[in-house]
Amino acid sequence: MQRLYRKRIVLGVGGGIAAYKSAELVRRLRDHGAEVRVVMTQGGREFITPLTLQALSGHPVHLDLLDPAAEAAMGHIELARWADLVLIAPATADLMARLAQGVANDLLTTVVLATNAPVALAPAMNQAMWADPATQANREQLLARGIRLFGPGSGSQACGDIGMGRMLEAEELARAAADCFETGMLTGKHLLITAGPTQENIDPVRYITNHSSGKMGFALAEAAAEAGARVTLVTGPVFLPTPDRVQRIDVVSARDMLAACEAAMPCDILIAAAAVADYRPEVVAPHKLKKDPSTGDGLLLQMVRNPDILATLAGRADRPFCVGFAAETENLLEYATRKLRDKNLDLIVANDVANPSIGFNSEDNAVSVIDRQQHETRFGQASKGHIARALVAFIAERYKES
Repeated sequence: MQRLYRKRIVLGVGGGIAAYKSAELVRRLRDHGAEVRVVMTQGGREFITPLTLQALSGHPVHLDLLDPAAEAAMGHIELARWADLVLIAPATADLMARLAQGVANDLLTTVVLATNAPVALAPAMNQAMWADPATQANREQLLARGIRLFGPGSGSQACGDIGMGRMLEAEELARAAADCFETGMLTGKHLLITAGPTQENIDPVRYITNHSSGKMGFALAEAAAEAGARVTLVTGPVFLPTPDRVQRIDVVSARDMLAACEAAMPCDILIAAAAVADYRPEVVAPHKLKKDPSTGDGLLLQMVRNPDILATLAGRADRPFCVGFAAETENLLEYATRKLRDKNLDLIVANDVANPSIGFNSEDNAVSVIDRQQHETRFGQASKGHIARALVAFIAERYKES
């Protein structure tokens, strides 16, 4: 169940007696490492209080579409972008009908329409309502749109009936949620991923580096492992936990990173997300440099070029499928396309780090992927985890076509 670790789950609670199970579901999801934000319908509040779910989730419960405080920042859009999975439990017959018709008349249905994350429903209703042709038609329509259904199960119901329509238990739903992050599209493939910054020493105390946090590279490693790949993650100095089922190799300088990547070869796919320093000081001082009054106010460092890791690996005889990153502050697509060509890449991922909402250290990203034919595919702003899974799926598809 490590697949739920650090996943962002929006839990929708509909208006049915099975809402009492939602409290236990929040606990199970959090026990497995997920972060949970709860959205309740008006009917859901009649069966369980928001305070209960706030206490269990550790976050305020989202209730109203037209909440002035939340909507000042377009709350439903922020929730939709934040989610790695939207899970509605219980999903009543009414909720299923509204979702099947694309109705967005409350916060929960609006989030579902606005999100790019997977959506799953845990149906809960009377057995006759579940068997009704209208509900079954809605079920088929939702499945055809890619919405997952967890259950329902069969058993005794609150009304005294026995039959299909019972919501699955919390642990069953947590396992089903975890399965949403297991794709198998890269089973048997070896992915080499670089992440984070590099540090180039000036003396034993000082160094040159950049603002890269490593979050995007680590999210890609996690997504690749979920897709069944064997993942080697070569990372510069960052403060991030190692994703489950990922082999992590820590390095410091650009030359260290190149050596670690060459030792990890061969691989099937290379994703170079690290922000590697282009230059390093020619001479590293053996002791801390002191202020020298004779030099005035300046310090002159002679810099030399670092090896080009991506171009080096892309030029090997056992060359993998190569994906680069271009983090730019201007002329984004022009510079990215030039890098794609100059380094002999198959794909390049371009992102605008001048935008603080999607730049270094941010939780979100928005990128464009450019291929050898200079076709551009855009991925709109979403959490880095969501962007990473979308990118891994896109890269896997292009790799299979190559």
